[in-house]
Amino acid sequence: MSSSSSDRISSICETLHRAARETRVLSHLGWSSQVREQFFKDGGRELPVVEYPQYDTRPVFELIEHARGSMQGSSIDRWLERQAEAIHTSAQMLVSTGTGTFYQCSRRLYGGPDDPLLDGTSTSLTLAQSFDQTLDSLSGFDRRFLPEREVSSDEMASHIKSAALELFAGDAPQILLVDELSANALAGSERIRIRRDASFNDKDIAQLIHHEAGVHVATSLNGRYQQQLPILAASHAGTTRTQEGIAVFSEFITGSMDLERLRRLADRTIAIKMAADGADFIQVYRYFLERTGAEVQAFENTRRVFRGGVMTGGAPFTKDIVYLDGLIRVHNFLRTLVAQGRPDCLQLLFCGKLDLEDIPVLAELSQMGLCEAPRYLPDWAKDMRFLLSYLAYSSFLNTIDLQAVGSHYEQLLHDAPLVKLDR
Repeated sequence: MSSSSSDRISSICETLHRAARETRVLSHLGWSSQVREQFFKDGGRELPVVEYPQYDTRPVFELIEHARGSMQGSSIDRWLERQAEAIHTSAQMLVSTGTGTFYQCSRRLYGGPDDPLLDGTSTSLTLAQSFDQTLDSLSGFDRRFLPEREVSSDEMASHIKSAALELFAGDAPQILLVDELSANALAGSERIRIRRDASFNDKDIAQLIHHEAGVHVATSLNGRYQQQLPILAASHAGTTRTQEGIAVFSEFITGSMDLERLRRLADRTIAIKMAADGADFIQVYRYFLERTGAEVQAFENTRRVFRGGVMTGGAPFTKDIVYLDGLIRVHNFLRTLVAQGRPDCLQLLFCGKLDLEDIPVLAELSQMGLCEAPRYLPDWAKDMRFLLSYLAYSSFLNTIDLQAVGSHYEQLLHDAPLVKLDR
């Protein structure tokens, strides 16, 4: 590739990176703590009243128009156009808070609960309902075999700080305790924020380390080091499904996932479907309250569904669908890499903020010398011996007729009494 072509691509990437920095979705959709205080003051009987800052789309649209003016017709340019379209839709969404248009944009960016997955039949909702049904069947599992210890936000911060220093040394982000946050924890290349009043247990320590530090911080830092492709440092909405999919997969592959975490991910998708079908904030809050038994947690879960949307229902924020949707996509993609003998592509997942559909172009850019190898990898991706073994085994399991196998073992266990062993 000529130096002029490389310069053109890098220039477009820089322009789109600047545009993406103007569409900080979660920051714009944040709620002040007064909204929660007022909700409980009203006894949980009044819909929250939320005002969002005015959003000006002009700077974003001008940057995107400028970037598009330099695009041509290659596969790389089509990749750049996908980035531009995602950023453009994000800006449209932010200017449409509190309206049905917000929901339409959200669905284009993150998907909807009924949108089919790649197999054409499964959906995020059917996956969530399947998890929910399985978890219900495990509800009688003896809790003595699942010891749990409460962890304060201060202790959580201490654990994450130690892990971040070990993973990133001088590039380790600051660990901050904050009073207001859209999740229990959020990570970027420069800081990991933890909500001070969030509830944690000992299992959450490993989950947050692998999810936030091992994936989100790593891909942020790696993207920041992409000198020729600065768009890979931009955490825009078009990359969210893959980023969260990798992060949740990391919880599974490291043995950090647990039943409660899986329940939370399923509940979020089910709640989004409820809101999309017309349930209002109070109805969804009561659903979460029944599930968690904790008022504050139920409110925070409901806020995630309604931030930016319509409190009376019909137009939720669909971002939380991406956790299960992304997990399935990432897992199947990794299994396909092994089945096709292409584990060479695995490291590309960590070279910055990207979508799975970007991988072929990033392989092309890597061959051209424009996409650099990731500087930081989580241990499970750095030493791929276990990962490749697991994926090869997982791929074979997919060829087995689970219904026939399940029927055999269902009959085998039908008359077996419940086991109660003391230990």
